Amino acid sequence: MDFKKYVYIPATPEEVYLALTKDISIKLWTGAEVEFEEKADTEFSLWDGDIVGKNLEFEPNKKIVQQWYFGEDNEPSIVTIKLHEDKPGTSLEYRQTNIPEEDFKEFTEGIEENYLGGLIDFFED
Repeated sequence: MDFKKYVYIPATPEEVYLALTKDISIKLWTGAEVEFEEKADTEFSLWDGDIVGKNLEFEPNKKIVQQWYFGEDNEPSIVTIKLHEDKPGTSLEYRQTNIPEEDFKEFTEGIEENYLGGLIDFFED
């Protein structure tokens, strides 16, 4: 199943991009252990390993494409994050494919609350 969400973030695309791609920044807004390198074909781990995957593509201040893993039996899930300048902040487009149906509701609620919500809270403080 696919999921798409737009959120407004009160920060520039450059600031949002840094928050999503620098391990020290990710750790600040997730409050958890992170392994992340802003480099294609590197594996990453967020929230103490609750989210693991592989970085596919980076377009500085504009786009991040990742593959998230949902166990061995499932097709890889592709996450695409696009940042659009939206004065005076950023409109973030979050799109994810191939979320297993049985996990969809709980997973997307977690994305909205923790991932996107955490990012918004980080910049609103």
